[in-house]
Amino acid sequence: MGRKGMGKYIDKRTPATFKIQITSMVDMFVILLVFLLKSYSTSPTQINPDKNLALPVSTSSKPPVDALKLVVSKAGIFVEDKKIIDLNQGAVNVSDVDASDTNFIRALYTELDQQAQKSKSIAKVNETLEFDGKVIMQADRDLPYEILRKVMYTSMMAGYSDVKIAVMSTR
Repeated sequence: MGRKGMGKYIDKRTPATFKIQITSMVDMFVILLVFLLKSYSTSPTQINPDKNLALPVSTSSKPPVDALKLVVSKAGIFVEDKKIIDLNQGAVNVSDVDASDTNFIRALYTELDQQAQKSKSIAKVNETLEFDGKVIMQADRDLPYEILRKVMYTSMMAGYSDVKIAVMSTR
């Protein structure tokens, strides 16, 4: 067989009939991508309640805002994970309350005022930030309202007048 014979076989090759169909695979990946994007939480604020803290339940669907974190449990009052005062089964000690104003908690005011001054000094340097007086309060649902009222009153005196209460969603 010479060259003519080889050419005859080369010319008679059949084209490949197998083609990859990726259209359905692309559709599947688009559906997965949309599902993951819809289920992904984009909230910059994460609220992780303590295991000993039972938050109230609500049907509210508003996402949490970035603010100072204030925790009121039966054991004590915390600002940004720093324990400020001890509570006795959810009651404020008489020594922690101001004698002239029984709704005013002196140690809590001092810490919140320091946090406000720090936020205001950062806002002076960074013009994109602004002190807005927001606080997220995590409070045990079994605490009496009297304690929460004292904490909110003291936070308002320190410049934190926008108090949001963290709740557990029923959904």
